[in-house]
Amino acid sequence: MTNSNTFVEQEKSKAPAEAANADESRDTLLIVDDEEPNRDMLSRRLSRVGYRVACAASGPLALQTIESEKIGAVLLDIMMPGMSGLELLQVLRVTYSPSQLPIIMVSSIQDSDQIAEALNAGANDYITKPIDFAVAQARIKTQLTRRRTEEVLRESEERYALAMRGSREGVWDWDFLADHVRYSVQWKNLLGFSEDEIGDSPLEWLSRIHEEDRPHVESILAEKKALRSSAEFSSEHRIHHKSGDYRWVLCRGAIVHAPDGKPVRMVGSMSDITPSKAFDSLTGLSNRTAFVDKLTTLLRETAGDQRKTFALLFLDLDRFKVVNDSLGHDIGDQLLQTVGKRLEGSVHYHKHERSLDNLARFGGDEFAVLLTGLSDPLDSVTVGRRILDRIRGPFQLGGHEIVANASIGIALGDETYSSAAEILRDADTAMYGAKSAGGGRYQLFDFSLRAEAIERLELESHLGQALEKNELMLYYQPKVHLKNGNTIGFEALLRWRHPAKGLISPSKFIPLAEDTGDIVPIGTWVLEQAAAQLVRWQSLYPQEPPLTMALNVSVKQLRHPDFVGVVQNVLTKSGVNPATLQLELTESILMEDSDATSKILHELKQLGLALDVDDFGTGYSSLNKLDRYPFDSIKIDRTFVLRLHKDLRSAEVIRGIAMLAHSLKLNITAEGIESQADADTLIGLGCHYGQGYLYSRPLAVEEIERTVLSEINFTTHGPGKKA
Repeated sequence: MTNSNTFVEQEKSKAPAEAANADESRDTLLIVDDEEPNRDMLSRRLSRVGYRVACAASGPLALQTIESEKIGAVLLDIMMPGMSGLELLQVLRVTYSPSQLPIIMVSSIQDSDQIAEALNAGANDYITKPIDFAVAQARIKTQLTRRRTEEVLRESEERYALAMRGSREGVWDWDFLADHVRYSVQWKNLLGFSEDEIGDSPLEWLSRIHEEDRPHVESILAEKKALRSSAEFSSEHRIHHKSGDYRWVLCRGAIVHAPDGKPVRMVGSMSDITPSKAFDSLTGLSNRTAFVDKLTTLLRETAGDQRKTFALLFLDLDRFKVVNDSLGHDIGDQLLQTVGKRLEGSVHYHKHERSLDNLARFGGDEFAVLLTGLSDPLDSVTVGRRILDRIRGPFQLGGHEIVANASIGIALGDETYSSAAEILRDADTAMYGAKSAGGGRYQLFDFSLRAEAIERLELESHLGQALEKNELMLYYQPKVHLKNGNTIGFEALLRWRHPAKGLISPSKFIPLAEDTGDIVPIGTWVLEQAAAQLVRWQSLYPQEPPLTMALNVSVKQLRHPDFVGVVQNVLTKSGVNPATLQLELTESILMEDSDATSKILHELKQLGLALDVDDFGTGYSSLNKLDRYPFDSIKIDRTFVLRLHKDLRSAEVIRGIAMLAHSLKLNITAEGIESQADADTLIGLGCHYGQGYLYSRPLAVEEIERTVLSEINFTTHGPGKKA
């Protein structure tokens, strides 16, 4: 949040590929601009990539901030009322040299005379409005790097340390007698660390070596240390980077001997050779570096060409984390390898063969496909569909059957793209749009998606305050007995009434709440409100059996250490009959052969709660896992109901689920019922209860009481429609 006074905003980066490294983010960036929207926009962008940011609305406030905080660089607007940017620059240069405090001027293109005057007065650089953030970030990084380099050189007192700092390669000096290693700053930087984040133990190096490479490296080192003659050490191996990835490095060293011939130390260097290792070690596909290089070359070769002759497809597996967390990283790696092979068979269309260097794994569960020489840009859609079809096929991995899915973003080559980062950004934005729409689909990028991405950031920034500002509310959708249409209970559904944007769909803000962790306090609030509302309705509208209330619980809520305690507290405070409160958990919970998850579910069951499996049939579980957890009912995913009269397989899936549920003595609820024909078919397939627009949309409390509850004759013998 910004205001006219100085503030510091810190936020962990959500885009590791663009984030400032730890060494760059030690000092604070100061934005000096009299217009709050400018400060707000730039500070948010810089915070999101890892920088600490302070803002000042005027020259005097900027001077106060510089005196009280350690400022790494200043972004200074030229045109400001009162003390102008040029005047503030002149004041600062009396005390701080350009190497001590880098100052980057911010101006419009028309301010060329002022820019020249500012550079002559000691400004380090400038950026123009409207700000190109990638350019701004690069120039900030350059100035911070230059400033720190000069600081290191000034502060260093030993020529040896100066040499190590100045080396382009990472230098190391291993003292065998003391058993410690002196690592140069560049050595640490190669792994993404700052100088004070790594000590002098040999394990700082050896423990980071990939487990498959470490035995070989240690064997060579032991052999060299035992030799009394001069012998060079050389090894190519993978080493763990702070970002979480592995980098390929070349390490070379020479033994130094004492007069008696005993090896006493080894001095050497380490260089990053990842670009030369242009493949992903897990899948054998091209890696991110090689792919981006190829994309950059293609953009350079097609510069100015107005024809869209290529397309970029960016792919992310849906719910991959569920597989990884539930079945283990070995199964997750096998899934990625198999997906890579299926992708190789999908990048051909018509009769054209595609070079495999047009396909890459970017890391994690992200893949990219580059299609070139397209006669029709929409051929990329054909490939996207083929990829989705091939990935949907079941995977047999480690004794588990896994049905995967993916979201694909497609950006068409365009003469407006000047860098790989730009087209990758747009393909990623389109992919996120496909994922937000439910996944398992592709989406073409258009500029409206960029606006949606900006809107998503705005919603995220306001979501944390929605609860305390009473902007959240619950709607309720009736749950009916299919055979007689009687209302037996409700499902509580969360809504957000934004003061400016109106009613916001949960499909937009629930994923954000999951990402930010706000889902935990919001989920507690939902539980409290739903329980209190149920007690009220049971009192006003008594029936036997009593009305029930279902509400969704996310996996993140379930895993919170105090979740069972929170539920117990709500039960005690509300006085609700726990048997009438139904917690619905997504089907992904069935993937977890987790003792901890089983313990939590059984503890909830011991409290007397009803436990339901929501969205059943989406493909992330085996039916035979249902008996491992104490569930009472399952809710069939609405997609099967919506396809009920269009795809015979949907009916057969529902029939199979119903047969299994009956054998396990579980109730079945179908959601998404829109017609009486749907209801009649579901009854025939063995379903007990249902929800859908045939009966009622989700409604606010007042509407439920006016249109649903008022129409029911509540008696001690059960609900029935009034005559």
